[in-house]
Amino acid sequence: MKNFALIGAAGYIAPRHMRAIKDTGNRLAVAYDINDSVGIIDSISPESEFFTEFERFQEHAQQLKRNPATALDYVAICSPNYLHHPHIAASLRLGCDVICEKPLVPTPELMDELALVERETGQRVYNILQLRHHAAILKLRDKVAAAPADTKFDVELTYITSRGKWYAESWKGDNRKSFGIATNIGVHFYDMLHFIFGKLQQNVVHYTDESKAAGYLEYERARVRWFLSIDANDLPAEVKGKKPTYRNIDISGEQLEFSEGFTDLHTTSYQEILAGRGYGLDDARHCIETVNVIRTAKMAPAGVDAHPYVKRLLA
Repeated sequence: MKNFALIGAAGYIAPRHMRAIKDTGNRLAVAYDINDSVGIIDSISPESEFFTEFERFQEHAQQLKRNPATALDYVAICSPNYLHHPHIAASLRLGCDVICEKPLVPTPELMDELALVERETGQRVYNILQLRHHAAILKLRDKVAAAPADTKFDVELTYITSRGKWYAESWKGDNRKSFGIATNIGVHFYDMLHFIFGKLQQNVVHYTDESKAAGYLEYERARVRWFLSIDANDLPAEVKGKKPTYRNIDISGEQLEFSEGFTDLHTTSYQEILAGRGYGLDDARHCIETVNVIRTAKMAPAGVDAHPYVKRLLA
């Protein structure tokens, strides 16, 4: 049984980490969040210590370290994006391995900094890249690998997940903290595309604002037109007023259906990490480089490689 801490216990994704810790037979020893709305802990790990101040959390972790039986083995991090780097570094220096949500950090330079702290401490950082464990994704990856080497698939990725006015008031609506739409809601798609289609060869941005982004990515095995949005006005007519989310991935005329099968992917990720097969810094670097370019690139004219929704926006 390993001892875990959880940073960001009041966040949306935190319960999946709590359940993964429990379902893999391990112990959530302590949790931290500045928000005290963490009643979910009672149904998963009611004996966990809890702190709302990082200094008290850190001091408690140091005290646990004195006894090998209580010392923390892992810290799971679900805090806001802009806090990932300091929370990861602090956890490594506590002598713990780290399991962190996406995006790991916003830039390749911070990836390099974390690699340095790994070497200094002898600990490891693992990123939750759960789509790599999804059955439909693995099936598609096998299909692409089996296709003739000169085959390049045409992909159209559309993801619209409506968000209310609260979003703009939260840290997610502050680009200094979330790093923007493409990074916050798109990073796992870019990792998925790299995982399936290989190295990125071209990265063009056609549109970006506070609520949506679009562009073109060319991989070794695919040409991808993508569109991401949190604006309900972008929903297709057949969905608008019926569902808040629309997700469509078309691959050379075939639809990738992966609406189901997400429930246990965090637990699967934890099982792989604990078995020594987790995804580390090198695995996460590609998607971080991708979103860093998207976030800093100038918008290019929308040509034939632009997503159809971009043409509609610019009409």
